[in-house]
Amino acid sequence: MDTAPPRDTGALTFRDATEADIPALVELIESAYRGDSSRAGWTTEADILQGQRTDPQGVREVVESPGSRLLVVERDGTPVACCQLEHRGDAAYFGMFAVRPALQGAGLGKVIIAEAERTVRQSWGAREMHMTVISVRDELIAWYERRGYRRTGKLSPFPYGDERFGIPLRDDLTFELLVKELAG
Repeated sequence: MDTAPPRDTGALTFRDATEADIPALVELIESAYRGDSSRAGWTTEADILQGQRTDPQGVREVVESPGSRLLVVERDGTPVACCQLEHRGDAAYFGMFAVRPALQGAGLGKVIIAEAERTVRQSWGAREMHMTVISVRDELIAWYERRGYRRTGKLSPFPYGDERFGIPLRDDLTFELLVKELAG
């Protein structure tokens, strides 16, 4: 795993997750996407998926994986957001992005994604950032498009039957690849 010293960006601190962070990060990710708590923010998936978004093992795999980082974003020592960065050749993958629901809509996501892009350019020389988004998440995809990401039309199947990713409430879920070229 690549490690970097904490980076303070205004009132936010960015650092690599450790084993000790796993329980708090699972709670943060779940709160942003699933169940009633997620409805306080706009990134909820509660209307399309039930069950879990991730679990301690899934977060641990990201934390421990070579070529992968899970950035913890803290304000006053409290985790308020996180995102996964994975080195994939000339590109980096951006995933597991979660912002505490009560803080969504205030510009925090823009700051975090910009820092993630800066980090992968600096750490790995990545020239593109890739992510997958559930294709029916029109509002979320539009948000990423405003940040410079483009839809590719490349779809991959949702893992129906694998409850580690949730229990679908619809039968039309797929993931779409979004890509952004990163300036040098």
